[in-house]
Amino acid sequence: MDKNKSIDHQLRATWQAVAKMYNEQAAKHDSTMATAFVLLNIDYENGTPSTALGPQMGMEPTSLSRLLKNMEDKGVICREKNPNDGRSVIIKLTDYGKEMREVSKGHVYQFNNKVREHVTEKELEVFFKVTATINKLITDKLIYGDEDINKQAV
Repeated sequence: MDKNKSIDHQLRATWQAVAKMYNEQAAKHDSTMATAFVLLNIDYENGTPSTALGPQMGMEPTSLSRLLKNMEDKGVICREKNPNDGRSVIIKLTDYGKEMREVSKGHVYQFNNKVREHVTEKELEVFFKVTATINKLITDKLIYGDEDINKQAV
């Protein structure tokens, strides 16, 4: 199959370019794209239970734990006991974390605004519809389902 006509190749190549771009910006602030993503997913005022962050971001618990430890060491987050559930903790932004969240948010806005300068609203609507359809097909297991993947040509 021609890679230029392969949907997964286009998604992967584009995401890799976006991730590289964001990581280059994050490095200027001694950070990473993953850290910025966590900052943007923590409730600004009340914090977010650590158990909610992983699923919200599509991250494995082990990776998230390591990332949160690193962020805590850098002083961008702190952990507080969850008053509603003594077994879990709430991840909260420190003042420095709130500053870094605003920096991250600025980079996301800048990316979105620049893309919108070059892509019409109609094109964006189609893009969002296509990505939503792909996600639904995957979530509903309608691409491979329970069939034997070895029978499929990859």
